[in-house]
Amino acid sequence: MLGFDPGEDRRLADWPTLVRYYQALAKASDRVRFHELGRTTLGAPFIALAISSPQNLRLLDRYRELNAKLADPRAAKRPQDVEEALRTGKTIVLITSGIHSNEVGGHLTPAVLAYRLASDTGAATRAILDNVILWLVPSLNPDGVTIVAHWYGRTLGTPAEGSDPPELYHAYVGHDNNRDWYAFTQVETQIVVDSIHNVWHPQIVHDIHQQDSDGSRLFLPPYLDPIEPNVDPLLVDGVNALGTAMAWELAGEGKTGIAVNAIYDAWTPARAYQHYHGGVRILSEAASANLASPIEVPFEQLATRARGFNPRERSWNFSHPWPGGRWTLRDIVSYQTDGAYALLQNAARYRDRWLANFFAVEMRAVRGWRGWPYAYVIPRQHQDSIGLVTLLGILRRGQVEVRTALHPIALGGQRFPAGSYVVVLRQPYAAFAKTLLEPQRYPDLRLYPGGPPLPPYDVTAHTLPLLMGVTAVPAHDSLRIGLSSPVEPPTASPSDPRFAGPDAPRVGLYRSYAAPIDEGWTRWVFDTWKVPYTSLVDSVVRAGKLRAAWDVVVLPDQSPHELLDGVPHEYPAPYPGGLGEDGVKALRQFAQDGGTLVALNDASRFVVQQLLLPVRNVLEGVADDEFYAPGSIFRLELDPSDPIARGMPSQSIAWYESGPAFEVLDSSAVRVVGRYPTEPDRVLLSGWALHPDRVAGRAALVEVKLGQGRVVLFGFRPQYRGQSIATYPLLFNSLQLTTK
Repeated sequence: MLGFDPGEDRRLADWPTLVRYYQALAKASDRVRFHELGRTTLGAPFIALAISSPQNLRLLDRYRELNAKLADPRAAKRPQDVEEALRTGKTIVLITSGIHSNEVGGHLTPAVLAYRLASDTGAATRAILDNVILWLVPSLNPDGVTIVAHWYGRTLGTPAEGSDPPELYHAYVGHDNNRDWYAFTQVETQIVVDSIHNVWHPQIVHDIHQQDSDGSRLFLPPYLDPIEPNVDPLLVDGVNALGTAMAWELAGEGKTGIAVNAIYDAWTPARAYQHYHGGVRILSEAASANLASPIEVPFEQLATRARGFNPRERSWNFSHPWPGGRWTLRDIVSYQTDGAYALLQNAARYRDRWLANFFAVEMRAVRGWRGWPYAYVIPRQHQDSIGLVTLLGILRRGQVEVRTALHPIALGGQRFPAGSYVVVLRQPYAAFAKTLLEPQRYPDLRLYPGGPPLPPYDVTAHTLPLLMGVTAVPAHDSLRIGLSSPVEPPTASPSDPRFAGPDAPRVGLYRSYAAPIDEGWTRWVFDTWKVPYTSLVDSVVRAGKLRAAWDVVVLPDQSPHELLDGVPHEYPAPYPGGLGEDGVKALRQFAQDGGTLVALNDASRFVVQQLLLPVRNVLEGVADDEFYAPGSIFRLELDPSDPIARGMPSQSIAWYESGPAFEVLDSSAVRVVGRYPTEPDRVLLSGWALHPDRVAGRAALVEVKLGQGRVVLFGFRPQYRGQSIATYPLLFNSLQLTTK
């Protein structure tokens, strides 16, 4: 079907080819069922395979019903119902692959694993098929499989062989598609959550990934600290036990270079939906090659230090270092396939333990955790905002029950009207609600006492009420009021009428061939809110005369180096070069001719440097141990009289992530629209910040006059991952400053 042996050097398949393979496999085997669950962002089929014994597959609906009684103990009317589910149910396992499409082992590993389960007659495979129902999603990003496969084929044998495509490998969010597992912005995430997670409630989820090539050959849990505090301890124990069991199994097969308790933490729910829905999440990360091209990694070129271990030294969590040498796609597929098979063996062998622990986690959630609030109250607004509607929709998709108060609620001197939304934390997925509704307090972790910060793997804050401009108040005592049955949240279609009609601003959105994720998120926000725009590539900007065609040019968050220089010259034309000097001149002329140039986050540093604007970034060159805030929510004080802050409250938020903070050098040319509080202890709202005094009182959003036009500098990301709805108006207002 594929025309090559999966794992063969320099051979990849596109998605249509792989779909035909899975269809043929299901047709040939009574152990495999093919399901098309929906369509991707670009319209490709999104598929899953159900794999188990023929007898189990004939009784799929029955096993789904049994598992549902364990997932929500309230559904079991009699003790015998639970006993039957525990005695006769199967371990439900979900294995997902290929979410990051340049991790090409994930394109092929599911094909090998599915074939092995469909064809092998050994005792171990029979035990898996008898005791496990596997849902295999061969790719969480089918569009990217084809994008990467076609780019790889195009560049094979050229200097660009093995390079990443000059576009995002997910149409909107690129690498961030595995940061979407609580906001549910992308259709692929929605399909998996709605069709598998929320229907089958897997006890185990295994997500197959790849990592850098100069560290371990494979990572498996346990995860590093910190563990997000709302994850049930029994799930943490399950992750630790299963990850180390897999590592032990692979070591027994002679595989070396396996690291546990290293590199990756388990803080953010953005990557771990199942941690809040009763199951464990196993992340595996195999070392990468140059896409499908082999590489040589001599031992002396391995990294000398990684988070939690040294790739060149033996330690308790890295017991057998890899000796270095040739590393190929076949190695990647072998490590990934054998790891997944070891997981399935464990799921089969300890079926009774996985089901019992799953039920125990859900029972604890229904009874309520000591020390947790009884509920969260979310006041209903006179006209429910898009932020409120979005938040309620997220909770609902996460299977959180939302009720309404039948009478007014009094909490700590505050009074909320009848009809306010109430989330009682005595339900199966209460942990999902609590972790999204409360502010985060990330621990102060250092490389050594008093030293530089130990970076988190991702961001440190995920408080949706702050990001979405919504109030959520904890109620620590039982609410002595009537509550409705669970309600369906309201719906709304986001749009801004100012962007409709002939007077709408002509917006140009810069699209670098270095493919920054923030550009994709900005496109997603514009498309969702029906903001018309044109994508501008390097050659268009460098050609100049921008003002004749556009009123606004937006530079998404991107490093100054990438903006200026773009991708390396090994790439074929027209991709190398970036904006270059000609692009800088064109942007300066655009503003001088009356246009509005909007720069987001790190792009503001580029604009300040290249256009010599009369502001200074007070964080330029500041070391991490002098100021650090890795993805946190700051308090933002706005000037509502400024057109950019029109319709905004005087107190808002800013998603801070490695952005600049401004000192005004010429007040006659610069207007401060928003700044951080002057009191350092008021800066941080959620997440982690070291030495917030560095930004206290500093400008976070400014407008700079330049000729007949202006430059708007954001020191933060106003459209962060499609979540910071509270600050969308700042971005949208900045697009309205110039008329045709």
